[in-house]
Amino acid sequence: MKKLSITQVLVCGAAIVTLSMGVRHGFGLWLQPVTQAQNWTRENFAFAIAIQNLSWGLVGIFAGMLADKFGAFRTLIGGAVLYALGLLGMAYSPTPLTFALTAGVLIGSAQAGTTYAVIYGVIGRNVSLEKRSWAMGVAAAAGSFGQFLMVPTEGFLIDTLGWQQALVALSAAVVLIIPLAWGLREPGFAGGTPAKREQTIVQALREAFKYPSFQLLMAGYFVCGFQVVFIGVHMPSYLKDQGLSPQVASYSLALIGLFNVFGTYIAGSLGQRMPKKNILAFIYMARAVAISVFLLVPLSPASVYVFSSVMGLLWLSTVPPTNATVAQIFGVAHLSMLGGFVFFSHQIGSFLGVWLGGYLYDKTGSYDVVWYIAIALGVFAALVNLPVKERAIERNAQPAAV
Repeated sequence: MKKLSITQVLVCGAAIVTLSMGVRHGFGLWLQPVTQAQNWTRENFAFAIAIQNLSWGLVGIFAGMLADKFGAFRTLIGGAVLYALGLLGMAYSPTPLTFALTAGVLIGSAQAGTTYAVIYGVIGRNVSLEKRSWAMGVAAAAGSFGQFLMVPTEGFLIDTLGWQQALVALSAAVVLIIPLAWGLREPGFAGGTPAKREQTIVQALREAFKYPSFQLLMAGYFVCGFQVVFIGVHMPSYLKDQGLSPQVASYSLALIGLFNVFGTYIAGSLGQRMPKKNILAFIYMARAVAISVFLLVPLSPASVYVFSSVMGLLWLSTVPPTNATVAQIFGVAHLSMLGGFVFFSHQIGSFLGVWLGGYLYDKTGSYDVVWYIAIALGVFAALVNLPVKERAIERNAQPAAV
């Protein structure tokens, strides 16, 4: 099958991830404006974002199947349309239920079709093994740059337009994903013709879920989701509760995005030269240490910025080595789908992280318990990644059909 050029894949893929991930990273900035304007609790908002993450993970499995079979182009267009509709619905939802359906289900489904699982499938099919981990690092770094670029932009839009019109402006912006998707039209999927596979979907799933290393990768990714979404959504409110200005919250999220540009690129590059399981174990343990130190030292703008910079280096740096390991073990034929299953585990963790943050805050008036859970899970994830076997799985030859 004829392949797209690496430059074309990375430019279009990185731009799509920049926009899609950049918008979602700023949702924490809407927590207080929305809840205060609508007279809702923080749990109402957190539950909708939790549903968003769960919907993203669940729909991502099927978006991956479609992208593997018919190519990424159509999946990306559908995701962009859902994204625009979801942001409009988020702006004008009159009740917590409709907010959960729009900010939650619609936007979550949109993210499933416009982020890593789909883009990494294109990278896996068009970039050689020797450069694959590096290329995934570049795409992940683009998502991080999107956070650095979009979070301050979203804060500016809220301040100047108001929270509702800011969402309308973002709805128009995500439509740009559609022309960018044109650059990821793979020749082998021209005309919507399904690609031929040596394995069926059922065979690929049975093989993966029986393989212990796949289960361990899913367990680690669960922790990743719990930590980053709890921090991303609740950090702005946590800092405001401690008396720090809203600008500190915006700058902290922007710093996470800026330093994650470097963290994800470094993780992807190192994945070409050293065991990826060791990279993952280090990242999770370092997160646990960073959170512990952050809670122990006196809180100030300086401590927030240092913590955000360190967490930024570790933020999405799990993404390239995790997906590259899946590709290395199972091949690229069903990469978007298998990556979708691993990511679903990530999103279950995300659901619990963001929802527990809101629920326990409303019950206790503090985020302390969730911070402690995030530390313990970081140690757990570091340990479960160490036994992962990265070598390609050995398959018995299938007998020829008579």
